[in-house]
Amino acid sequence: MTTAKLGYFKKMGRFSELLCFVLLSGMLFCIAQGDVLYYDFVLQESNFTRLCHTKSMLTVNDSFPGPVIRVHKGDTVYVNVYNQGEYGVTIHWHGVKQPRNPWFDGPEYITQCPIEPGTNFTYQVLFSSEEGTIWWHAHSDWTRATVHGAIVVLPAVGTTYPFPEPDEEQIIVFGSWFNVDVMGLMDYALKNGGLTLVSDAYVINGQPGDFYNCSKESTYRLQVDYGKTYLLRLVNAAMNQDFFLAIADHNLTVVGWDASYIKPITNSYLLITPGQTMDVLVTMNQPLHRYYIIASPYFDGQADDFDKSIASAILEYKGNYTASSTPIYPTGMPDFYDIDAATDFWVRTRSLASPEHPVDVPMNVTTRMFIAVTLNMMKCPNDSCAGPDGNRLAAGLNNISFANPDVDILQAYYWNMSGYYDADFPNKPPHLYNFTAAELLTDNVTLSLQATKVKVLDYNETVEIVFQGTNVMNSGENHPIHLHGFRFYVIGGGRGNFNNVTDPLTYNLKDPPEANTVSVPKDGWLTIRFKADNPGVWFMHCHFDKHMSWGMEAAFIVKDGGTPETSVRKPPAYLPPCTSQSLLSYLQSKLLRENK
Repeated sequence: MTTAKLGYFKKMGRFSELLCFVLLSGMLFCIAQGDVLYYDFVLQESNFTRLCHTKSMLTVNDSFPGPVIRVHKGDTVYVNVYNQGEYGVTIHWHGVKQPRNPWFDGPEYITQCPIEPGTNFTYQVLFSSEEGTIWWHAHSDWTRATVHGAIVVLPAVGTTYPFPEPDEEQIIVFGSWFNVDVMGLMDYALKNGGLTLVSDAYVINGQPGDFYNCSKESTYRLQVDYGKTYLLRLVNAAMNQDFFLAIADHNLTVVGWDASYIKPITNSYLLITPGQTMDVLVTMNQPLHRYYIIASPYFDGQADDFDKSIASAILEYKGNYTASSTPIYPTGMPDFYDIDAATDFWVRTRSLASPEHPVDVPMNVTTRMFIAVTLNMMKCPNDSCAGPDGNRLAAGLNNISFANPDVDILQAYYWNMSGYYDADFPNKPPHLYNFTAAELLTDNVTLSLQATKVKVLDYNETVEIVFQGTNVMNSGENHPIHLHGFRFYVIGGGRGNFNNVTDPLTYNLKDPPEANTVSVPKDGWLTIRFKADNPGVWFMHCHFDKHMSWGMEAAFIVKDGGTPETSVRKPPAYLPPCTSQSLLSYLQSKLLRENK
């Protein structure tokens, strides 16, 4: 039997690729390999008015949030990004594993350098096992505040959902609104070394809602038909904020998160953390009226502050009825600090673990890592910074505050360029202490070292990571950790310090959920497992952007497996050159020089 690769043929605005075989009988047999879709993203400054303020901000195709990408499972997408803005920018396809294809994953100085103003770069996005809702966003500086959008991955052609097909669907994207320029805000915060300013509002599909100045007329409205079931595709694109979500008098049934299905969770509210996505079924079975959709912040920290406002939208039944002037507000909504409500929702998540959607939890662990997740400090020359005792606020994993190199790690690794990173990221923190103790002050045990360190894994290694939350400087809070290039199993978690004898006995190895972003609980621990079967360079970081800017990040290098099918794909003919640094990289380099 011989093989022949045919070209592309057009199909309803798409191109479908065929892999064809010439059988011994001489017949030509073809198998569809998924559609190929093309998008153009134009990055440029656009004027938007919210909260009585008009400002210019970076957007894609003049929209906030940005355009929706719709695919079927297994499709391939090419996105040509034209940067007509003022800063170098990259785009990340959050939750897409990109098999053997790290060149197009997107985080700046990890897999590529920024797309400079006045240039373009075409991303190849390979969809494989993802199914559900994920998203895309800028992955350079703080530009993702306004540069983000949803990705809808429909079931493969000929298959369907593992739940009754909804009548309609709607995308809901949560975000942050700043009256000031976010780049200027980041510049000031990192130079100053103290706390960052909080957002001025939260938004639902770009609109703050009824409870903000100059916003009531533009509140987002979702019009629905009585008796229908709607699939709400949720994306939390907020910069630094978890949200409780509720719809007055309506139950929410969560059936998927991070583009994988879970056992349905029906509740009056849900909790979604930055970076996470969820698929939620809502049946419109209440009296014809108008009902508030509320996104209320959840915060479990102590040393930081947060925007205490509430975003709203309105669910509005179609039909002839007389509605009161004020929509119905949810009852029993958890308050800002309700850690029990947050924990109760998180611990109920289980994968389907069905024949159609099986789990494959790695059992024979070959690499174990224990990572302390810490907000701490770095010393400033002459105690000149705005943090405690004149120090600079920092964040780290195992006492390492990550610094961007001058050339992205992927190119340095692929072309064997020395001097851009160190392959010695530690498997455990340099010192063991009572990680969750009250009033734990920073000292030489917890101070950060700013460096570019990576963890190297052999192909097909089975990795278990225990993330340990810490309370250094009385700053314990949950941290949404995102891993690029993989979906991992969340097999355990709990309060307090991890006990390596008793806590593994509580692991869920039967039906743990799969995720790409998950919260390490405040003053607690969380365990994940994954198989390192995706060669390349892959980023891991907190999805609170301020913590990532402070250094709560690391990178993995997964080696090739020895065959073409288990090796990194060849680089594209063109990559953005590493000719200049982004604002964040420049500030990090400056800090590194000051601390030497």
